[in-house]
Amino acid sequence: MSTKKNIYRVIFHNQGNIYELYAREVTQASMYAFIEVADIIFGERSKLVVDPSEEQLKAQFAGVKRTYIPLHSVVRIDEVDKEGQNKILATGENAGKVTPFPIPVPPPGPARD
Repeated sequence: MSTKKNIYRVIFHNQGNIYELYAREVTQASMYAFIEVADIIFGERSKLVVDPSEEQLKAQFAGVKRTYIPLHSVVRIDEVDKEGQNKILATGENAGKVTPFPIPVPPPGPARD
């Protein structure tokens, strides 16, 4: 009988970005107000399409056995059936490269009908 290993998706804020990680172990840390994430799962290196954000995460978490995330940074933790792609999503001023078209602002003064 094979034992199924749980896979968790952890979504959290870090330095103005939203991180999405997949890991096999998520527990309450012995440090107050932190969660402990261990055994982070990364995709295969043999894929033809390379995602820069996943490569950045691989470099950032290279050699890390477990990481501790502040509880107030966590958006959600889900137990999932299969692993997905780790990614970094930009938020706020880092969100995108599309600039909205400028809208003319009427000069201040009495309202016109």
